[in-house]
Amino acid sequence: MSRRKLYEGKAKIIYEGPEPGTVIQHFKDDATAFNAQKKDVIEGKGVINNRISEFLMLRLGEMKVPTHFIKALNMREQLVKAVEIIPLEVIIRNVAAGSICKRLGLEEGQSLPRPLIEYCYKNDALGDPLVGEEHIFAFEWATPQEMDEIYSMAMRCNDILSGIFAGIGLKLIDFKLEFGRLYEGDEMRVVLADEISPDSCRLWDRETQKRLDKDRFRHDMGEVAESYQEVARRLSVLP
Repeated sequence: MSRRKLYEGKAKIIYEGPEPGTVIQHFKDDATAFNAQKKDVIEGKGVINNRISEFLMLRLGEMKVPTHFIKALNMREQLVKAVEIIPLEVIIRNVAAGSICKRLGLEEGQSLPRPLIEYCYKNDALGDPLVGEEHIFAFEWATPQEMDEIYSMAMRCNDILSGIFAGIGLKLIDFKLEFGRLYEGDEMRVVLADEISPDSCRLWDRETQKRLDKDRFRHDMGEVAESYQEVARRLSVLP
């Protein structure tokens, strides 16, 4: 069956969906880091991320966080609602790691006084630069009302996901979310979109501090597939 490809990103391909207002999200095994300067293929990563993201999107949906997720179609694909992606990456940080340490001279692993939310303008050519709300409103990437909704949804996701991961012995260090505008008739609402997986979350084992996320690929730590499998196994989404 030939399908119309709408978009191909670093980790996913978006195809036209079977009904109007739907698209198919296909998870690839490709891994990229440092704005795609580093690339590789990690066998089975797409399958694991699909299963983890399905599980977490369903849990968030049960907790009344509106998402684009409809259902899993197979091992690698999900049916999701078509949304207009808001061009922002929303980063929620609980513990200092990654770029914030370089920017602010923080020690990696240092707990932050409260969860911090940062926004990056989604633009690969520019390296997804950090922006503030003033930029967001000036360039009309989102309205003040949308940003209020995004902020409260992001904080709610942080509470729910931190609890889920704590229950399986993992610490949610930080994670990235994306949101989209869902148009239904005359109604427009902001919903959680994209994926939630070890590609978009930093997850450390609570006991050993072992990293079970994309940092293993970024920093050549090895055992990338095994670490993703470990997260899936603890969530009971893979045998």
